[in-house]
Order: sequence, then C-alpha cells, then structure tokens
Amino acid sequence: MNETYVRLLCPECAKDWQEGPDELPAPEEMFHCPNCHATRRTSEFTRTERDLETLKQFQ
Repeated sequence: MNETYVRLLCPECAKDWQEGPDELPAPEEMFHCPNCHATRRTSEFTRTERDLETLKQFQ
C-alpha cells in the first residue's frame, strides 16, 4: 500500500519533516512547529506546491 504524506518545512527554524495529510489541519488553519513553536497557516509550512495540493486533496 502506498502511504501519502505532506513534506513540511518551518519558515522560521528550517526544521523539515513529513506528516500524513489526515494528521494536519486544513491549509488555512493555524499550525505550530513542533520544534520552535512558530505559529502560521498550515499552507505556509508545506515544502512545495505539490505538498500543498496533496494537503488540500485530503481535507
């Protein structure tokens, strides 16, 4: 089975990681970096446009 994930990158501390799209809030909702606790819209943490599209597809 192929598992879908969204690649994330914190715009403040540059932590990069991945999460399943079902584990993330909607793109326009607020999200907190687990490393530095920066708070921004989830869409601002997506690494690429493709990651953002994947997130939107599963919301």
